[in-house]
Amino acid sequence: MLWVHIEKGKVQLREGALPRRKRGHALVRLLCAGICNTDLELLRGYYRFRGIPGHEFVGRVEEADDRRLEGRRVVGEINLACGDCDWCRRGLGRHCPRRTVLGILKHAGCFSEYFTLPEENLHIVPHRIADDEAVFTEPVAAACEILDQVRIPKGSAVAVLGDGKLGLLAAQVLRVHGAEVHLFGKHRNKLAIAEKAGVKGRKSGGRLPRAAYDWVVEATGSPGGLTQAVAMTRPRGTVILKSTVHGAVGIDTAPVVVNEVTLIGSRCGRFEPALKLLRSGKLRVREMISARLPLRDAVRGFDMAQRRGVLKVLLTNP
Repeated sequence: MLWVHIEKGKVQLREGALPRRKRGHALVRLLCAGICNTDLELLRGYYRFRGIPGHEFVGRVEEADDRRLEGRRVVGEINLACGDCDWCRRGLGRHCPRRTVLGILKHAGCFSEYFTLPEENLHIVPHRIADDEAVFTEPVAAACEILDQVRIPKGSAVAVLGDGKLGLLAAQVLRVHGAEVHLFGKHRNKLAIAEKAGVKGRKSGGRLPRAAYDWVVEATGSPGGLTQAVAMTRPRGTVILKSTVHGAVGIDTAPVVVNEVTLIGSRCGRFEPALKLLRSGKLRVREMISARLPLRDAVRGFDMAQRRGVLKVLLTNP
Protein backbone atom coordinates (compact mmCIF):
# COMPACT_ATOMS: atom_id res chain seq x y z
CA MET A 1 0.00 0.00 0.00
CA LEU A 2 1.24 3.49 -0.91
CA TRP A 3 0.81 6.51 1.33
CA VAL A 4 2.04 10.10 1.81
CA HIS A 5 4.17 10.98 4.85
CA ILE A 6 5.05 14.52 5.92
CA GLU A 7 7.60 15.42 8.57
CA LYS A 8 9.86 18.43 9.22
CA GLY A 9 8.71 20.25 6.12
CA LYS A 10 9.22 17.34 3.74
CA VAL A 11 6.74 15.25 1.73
CA GLN A 12 7.63 11.60 1.12
CA LEU A 13 6.01 8.52 -0.40
CA ARG A 14 6.09 5.34 1.62
CA GLU A 15 4.83 1.79 1.21
CA GLY A 16 3.66 -0.84 3.68
CA ALA A 17 0.82 -3.06 4.86
CA LEU A 18 -2.87 -2.14 4.84
CA PRO A 19 -4.16 -0.56 8.07
CA ARG A 20 -5.90 -2.86 10.53
CA ARG A 21 -9.64 -2.26 10.75
CA LYS A 22 -11.02 -1.90 14.27
CA ARG A 23 -14.52 -2.97 15.22
CA GLY A 24 -17.01 -0.30 14.16
CA HIS A 25 -14.56 1.11 11.62
CA ALA A 26 -14.63 0.78 7.84
CA LEU A 27 -11.70 0.11 5.55
CA VAL A 28 -11.94 2.70 2.78
CA ARG A 29 -10.16 2.69 -0.56
CA LEU A 30 -9.31 6.21 -1.63
CA LEU A 31 -10.80 7.43 -4.91
CA CYS A 32 -10.00 11.13 -4.72
CA ALA A 33 -8.58 13.50 -2.08
CA GLY A 34 -7.98 17.24 -1.93
CA ILE A 35 -4.97 19.12 -0.58
CA CYS A 36 -6.20 21.99 1.58
CA ASN A 37 -4.56 24.87 3.43
CA THR A 38 -4.58 22.92 6.69
CA ASP A 39 -2.42 20.23 5.05
CA LEU A 40 0.02 22.95 3.98
CA GLU A 41 0.08 24.36 7.52
CA LEU A 42 0.82 20.86 8.86
CA LEU A 43 3.74 20.69 6.45
CA ARG A 44 4.97 24.00 7.88
CA GLY A 45 4.85 22.70 11.45
CA TYR A 46 1.26 23.14 12.65
CA TYR A 47 0.57 20.72 15.57
CA ARG A 48 4.19 19.52 15.13
CA PHE A 49 2.59 17.02 12.79
CA ARG A 50 4.33 13.94 11.45
CA GLY A 51 2.48 11.16 9.67
CA ILE A 52 -0.15 10.70 6.96
CA PRO A 53 -2.11 13.91 6.28
CA GLY A 54 -5.35 14.40 4.35
CA HIS A 55 -8.98 14.80 5.42
CA GLU A 56 -10.91 15.81 2.28
CA PHE A 57 -11.83 12.65 0.41
CA VAL A 58 -14.29 10.48 -1.43
CA GLY A 59 -13.65 6.74 -1.21
CA ARG A 60 -15.21 3.33 -1.60
CA VAL A 61 -15.85 1.08 1.40
CA GLU A 62 -13.98 -2.23 1.08
CA GLU A 63 -14.82 -3.75 4.47
CA ALA A 64 -17.24 -2.77 7.25
CA ASP A 65 -19.24 -4.31 10.07
CA ASP A 66 -22.31 -2.83 8.38
CA ARG A 67 -22.36 -4.79 5.12
CA ARG A 68 -24.71 -2.22 3.59
CA LEU A 69 -21.75 0.16 3.36
CA GLU A 70 -19.53 -2.20 1.42
CA GLY A 71 -19.03 -1.13 -2.17
CA ARG A 72 -20.61 2.30 -1.60
CA ARG A 73 -18.94 5.65 -2.31
CA VAL A 74 -18.57 7.64 0.89
CA VAL A 75 -17.26 10.86 2.36
CA GLY A 76 -16.45 11.14 6.04
CA GLU A 77 -16.56 13.54 8.95
CA ILE A 78 -13.05 14.05 10.24
CA ASN A 79 -13.53 14.20 14.03
CA LEU A 80 -13.40 10.88 15.89
CA ALA A 81 -15.13 11.59 19.20
CA CYS A 82 -15.01 9.41 22.32
CA GLY A 83 -18.82 9.23 22.54
CA ASP A 84 -18.83 9.25 26.36
CA CYS A 85 -17.93 12.75 27.56
CA ASP A 86 -20.27 15.66 28.30
CA TRP A 87 -19.51 17.28 24.93
CA CYS A 88 -20.39 14.10 23.06
CA ARG A 89 -23.62 13.63 25.05
CA ARG A 90 -24.59 17.17 24.02
CA GLY A 91 -24.07 16.29 20.36
CA LEU A 92 -20.86 18.31 20.13
CA GLY A 93 -18.41 15.54 19.37
CA ARG A 94 -16.47 17.93 17.14
CA HIS A 95 -15.29 19.53 20.41
CA CYS A 96 -14.68 16.30 22.33
CA PRO A 97 -11.49 16.87 24.38
CA ARG A 98 -10.44 13.27 23.69
CA ARG A 99 -11.14 13.34 19.97
CA THR A 100 -8.70 12.41 17.27
CA VAL A 101 -8.88 14.05 13.85
CA LEU A 102 -8.41 12.39 10.46
CA GLY A 103 -5.05 13.39 9.03
CA ILE A 104 -4.52 16.09 11.64
CA LEU A 105 -4.45 14.71 15.18
CA LYS A 106 -3.52 11.12 16.13
CA HIS A 107 -5.37 9.41 13.27
CA ALA A 108 -3.77 8.56 9.93
CA GLY A 109 -5.20 10.62 7.10
CA CYS A 110 -6.66 9.85 3.70
CA PHE A 111 -3.59 10.51 1.53
CA SER A 112 -3.20 6.77 1.39
CA GLU A 113 -4.48 4.03 -0.90
CA TYR A 114 -6.45 2.64 2.06
CA PHE A 115 -7.41 4.13 5.43
CA THR A 116 -9.93 3.57 8.22
CA LEU A 117 -12.67 5.70 9.71
CA PRO A 118 -15.59 4.95 12.07
CA GLU A 119 -18.68 3.83 10.18
CA GLU A 120 -20.74 6.43 12.05
CA ASN A 121 -18.57 9.13 10.45
CA LEU A 122 -19.39 8.04 6.91
CA HIS A 123 -21.99 9.50 4.57
CA ILE A 124 -23.01 7.75 1.37
CA VAL A 125 -22.50 9.92 -1.70
CA PRO A 126 -25.61 10.29 -3.92
CA HIS A 127 -25.16 8.97 -7.47
CA ARG A 128 -25.72 12.44 -8.95
CA ILE A 129 -22.57 13.79 -7.28
CA ALA A 130 -19.35 13.01 -9.18
CA ASP A 131 -16.08 12.24 -7.38
CA ASP A 132 -14.64 15.64 -8.38
CA GLU A 133 -17.59 17.28 -6.61
CA ALA A 134 -17.94 14.93 -3.63
CA VAL A 135 -14.34 15.56 -2.62
CA PHE A 136 -15.42 19.13 -1.70
CA THR A 137 -17.93 17.91 0.91
CA GLU A 138 -15.77 18.63 3.96
CA PRO A 139 -14.83 22.22 3.01
CA VAL A 140 -18.40 22.94 1.84
CA ALA A 141 -19.60 21.70 5.25
CA ALA A 142 -17.14 24.12 6.87
CA ALA A 143 -18.67 26.93 4.81
CA CYS A 144 -22.19 25.84 5.78
CA GLU A 145 -21.16 25.97 9.44
CA ILE A 146 -21.30 29.76 9.23
CA LEU A 147 -25.08 29.61 8.81
CA ASP A 148 -25.39 27.21 11.76
CA GLN A 149 -23.52 29.67 13.98
CA VAL A 150 -24.83 33.05 12.80
CA ARG A 151 -28.30 34.14 11.72
CA ILE A 152 -27.85 36.20 8.55
CA PRO A 153 -31.14 37.48 7.11
CA LYS A 154 -31.64 36.97 3.38
CA GLY A 155 -30.64 40.01 1.38
CA SER A 156 -28.05 41.15 3.93
CA ALA A 157 -24.67 42.37 2.73
CA VAL A 158 -21.82 40.10 3.81
CA ALA A 159 -18.11 40.57 3.12
CA VAL A 160 -15.85 37.58 2.58
CA LEU A 161 -12.11 38.27 2.77
CA GLY A 162 -9.93 35.90 0.77
CA ASP A 163 -10.45 34.33 -2.65
CA GLY A 164 -8.79 31.04 -1.80
CA LYS A 165 -10.60 27.71 -1.70
CA LEU A 166 -12.54 28.28 1.52
CA GLY A 167 -13.28 31.90 0.73
CA LEU A 168 -14.78 30.94 -2.64
CA LEU A 169 -16.91 28.21 -1.06
CA ALA A 170 -18.08 30.45 1.80
CA ALA A 171 -19.04 33.18 -0.67
CA GLN A 172 -21.03 30.73 -2.82
CA VAL A 173 -22.80 29.09 0.13
CA LEU A 174 -23.82 32.47 1.52
CA ARG A 175 -25.03 33.56 -1.92
CA VAL A 176 -27.20 30.44 -2.27
CA HIS A 177 -28.58 31.26 1.20
CA GLY A 178 -29.73 34.62 -0.20
CA ALA A 179 -27.10 37.04 1.10
CA GLU A 180 -25.60 39.83 -1.00
CA VAL A 181 -21.99 38.66 -0.92
CA HIS A 182 -18.97 40.88 -1.61
CA LEU A 183 -15.81 38.79 -2.07
CA PHE A 184 -12.49 40.60 -1.64
CA GLY A 185 -9.46 38.89 -3.17
CA LYS A 186 -6.23 39.39 -5.06
CA HIS A 187 -6.78 37.16 -8.08
CA ARG A 188 -9.00 38.17 -10.98
CA ASN A 189 -9.41 34.57 -12.19
CA LYS A 190 -10.56 33.38 -8.76
CA LEU A 191 -12.99 36.25 -8.31
CA ALA A 192 -14.46 35.38 -11.70
CA ILE A 193 -15.50 31.94 -10.43
CA ALA A 194 -17.52 33.52 -7.64
CA GLU A 195 -18.97 36.17 -9.93
CA LYS A 196 -20.45 33.46 -12.15
CA ALA A 197 -22.30 32.26 -9.05
CA GLY A 198 -23.78 35.73 -8.38
CA VAL A 199 -21.13 36.98 -5.95
CA LYS A 200 -19.79 40.53 -6.31
CA GLY A 201 -16.00 40.27 -6.63
CA ARG A 202 -13.61 43.07 -5.76
CA LYS A 203 -9.83 43.29 -5.95
CA SER A 204 -8.48 43.86 -2.45
CA GLY A 205 -5.47 45.98 -3.40
CA GLY A 206 -5.58 49.45 -1.91
CA ARG A 207 -8.00 50.79 0.68
CA LEU A 208 -10.71 48.43 1.89
CA PRO A 209 -14.14 49.62 3.10
CA ARG A 210 -14.17 50.56 6.79
CA ALA A 211 -17.05 49.88 9.18
CA ALA A 212 -19.18 48.83 6.20
CA TYR A 213 -20.57 45.37 7.07
CA ASP A 214 -22.50 43.73 9.87
CA TRP A 215 -21.00 40.35 8.93
CA VAL A 216 -17.45 39.72 7.72
CA VAL A 217 -16.02 36.27 7.00
CA GLU A 218 -12.24 36.16 7.36
CA ALA A 219 -10.77 33.47 5.09
CA THR A 220 -7.51 35.03 3.93
CA GLY A 221 -5.26 32.41 5.53
CA SER A 222 -2.92 35.25 6.52
CA PRO A 223 -1.97 36.68 9.95
CA GLY A 224 -3.17 40.14 8.92
CA GLY A 225 -6.62 39.00 7.86
CA LEU A 226 -8.22 39.42 11.28
CA THR A 227 -7.13 43.05 11.57
CA GLN A 228 -8.59 43.77 8.12
CA ALA A 229 -11.84 42.02 8.98
CA VAL A 230 -12.32 43.94 12.22
CA ALA A 231 -11.69 47.24 10.43
CA MET A 232 -14.41 46.41 7.89
CA THR A 233 -17.00 45.53 10.55
CA ARG A 234 -19.61 47.94 11.85
CA PRO A 235 -20.05 48.51 15.59
CA ARG A 236 -21.72 45.45 17.14
CA GLY A 237 -21.06 43.53 13.94
CA THR A 238 -19.70 40.00 13.71
CA VAL A 239 -16.47 38.59 12.33
CA ILE A 240 -16.46 34.88 11.49
CA LEU A 241 -12.93 33.49 11.60
CA LYS A 242 -12.17 30.71 9.12
CA SER A 243 -8.40 30.98 8.70
CA THR A 244 -6.13 28.40 10.32
CA VAL A 245 -2.74 30.09 10.65
CA HIS A 246 0.34 28.43 12.17
CA GLY A 247 1.73 30.61 14.96
CA ALA A 248 0.47 33.57 16.99
CA VAL A 249 -1.54 36.35 15.34
CA GLY A 250 -1.12 39.86 16.69
CA ILE A 251 -4.07 42.27 16.77
CA ASP A 252 -4.96 45.60 18.36
CA THR A 253 -7.94 44.64 20.54
CA ALA A 254 -9.07 48.25 21.08
CA PRO A 255 -11.33 48.37 17.98
CA VAL A 256 -12.87 45.06 18.98
CA VAL A 257 -13.68 46.31 22.47
CA VAL A 258 -14.67 49.89 21.59
CA ASN A 259 -16.92 48.81 18.71
CA GLU A 260 -18.22 45.75 20.59
CA VAL A 261 -17.37 43.46 17.70
CA THR A 262 -18.23 39.77 18.12
CA LEU A 263 -15.54 37.31 17.06
CA ILE A 264 -16.69 33.79 16.19
CA GLY A 265 -14.30 30.95 15.50
CA SER A 266 -15.72 28.65 12.83
CA ARG A 267 -14.35 25.24 11.91
CA CYS A 268 -16.01 22.00 10.77
CA GLY A 269 -19.65 21.68 9.78
CA ARG A 270 -22.41 19.14 9.21
CA PHE A 271 -22.16 17.05 6.05
CA GLU A 272 -25.91 16.81 5.39
CA PRO A 273 -26.40 20.40 4.13
CA ALA A 274 -23.11 20.20 2.23
CA LEU A 275 -24.17 17.09 0.29
CA LYS A 276 -27.56 18.66 -0.37
CA LEU A 277 -25.92 21.74 -1.86
CA LEU A 278 -23.52 19.71 -3.96
CA ARG A 279 -26.38 17.60 -5.27
CA SER A 280 -28.30 20.76 -6.24
CA GLY A 281 -25.54 21.80 -8.62
CA LYS A 282 -25.65 25.39 -7.34
CA LEU A 283 -21.97 25.47 -6.34
CA ARG A 284 -19.23 25.94 -8.92
CA VAL A 285 -16.67 23.57 -7.44
CA ARG A 286 -15.21 21.94 -10.55
CA GLU A 287 -13.90 25.32 -11.70
CA MET A 288 -11.87 25.43 -8.48
CA ILE A 289 -9.79 22.38 -9.45
CA SER A 290 -6.33 23.47 -10.58
CA ALA A 291 -4.82 20.01 -11.09
CA ARG A 292 -5.49 16.27 -10.78
CA LEU A 293 -2.52 14.05 -10.03
CA PRO A 294 -2.20 10.38 -9.09
CA LEU A 295 -1.40 9.70 -5.44
CA ARG A 296 2.12 8.59 -6.41
CA ASP A 297 2.75 12.20 -7.55
CA ALA A 298 1.82 13.71 -4.17
CA VAL A 299 5.23 15.36 -3.76
CA ARG A 300 4.60 17.34 -6.94
CA GLY A 301 1.01 17.90 -5.82
CA PHE A 302 2.09 19.55 -2.56
CA ASP A 303 4.56 21.70 -4.48
CA MET A 304 1.82 22.84 -6.85
CA ALA A 305 -0.65 23.50 -4.01
CA GLN A 306 1.79 26.01 -2.48
CA ARG A 307 2.15 28.07 -5.65
CA ARG A 308 0.55 31.47 -5.89
CA GLY A 309 -2.84 31.44 -7.60
CA VAL A 310 -3.39 27.67 -7.38
CA LEU A 311 -6.73 26.48 -5.99
CA LYS A 312 -7.58 22.81 -5.36
CA VAL A 313 -5.07 20.11 -6.19
CA LEU A 314 -6.62 16.62 -6.21
CA LEU A 315 -4.81 13.34 -5.58
CA THR A 316 -6.53 10.42 -7.29
CA ASN A 317 -6.41 6.66 -6.80
CA PRO A 318 -8.67 5.24 -9.55
